[in-house]
Amino acid sequence: MKRILLFALPCVLMLSVAMTHATALFNWSKTSHDFGRIAQNKPVTARFAFVNKGELPLVISSAKGSCGCTGVDYPKAAVLPGQSGEITATFNAGVAGAFSKSVTVESNAETGVQMLSIKGEVVAEPVVAH
Repeated sequence: MKRILLFALPCVLMLSVAMTHATALFNWSKTSHDFGRIAQNKPVTARFAFVNKGELPLVISSAKGSCGCTGVDYPKAAVLPGQSGEITATFNAGVAGAFSKSVTVESNAETGVQMLSIKGEVVAEPVVAH
């Protein structure tokens, strides 16, 4: 009986280690940004910093805004474990009023698809009489 236990215990441990797999993992400083009140026709940019806390290189395959008014920039090269990166979302504030937009980030991270959000209120520029 002792022999079976002595043989089975290392097998179970090796199996449990083999079942855990290495992944890439986002660790965001923040996933949402509130611009507050911003001027109309003045683009604003939010920065979303992250660190790859996983064991594999983090590869972002795409990052897209929810509309054409939000431009997104992201690292095109793999972010190695322990290294940091940044995604920027630039909102073109063309229409007055409240807004809430999202950025969809697709990657090989453990979470797969990640959503980032921006919001605020666009205030119309005052009309200046000549």
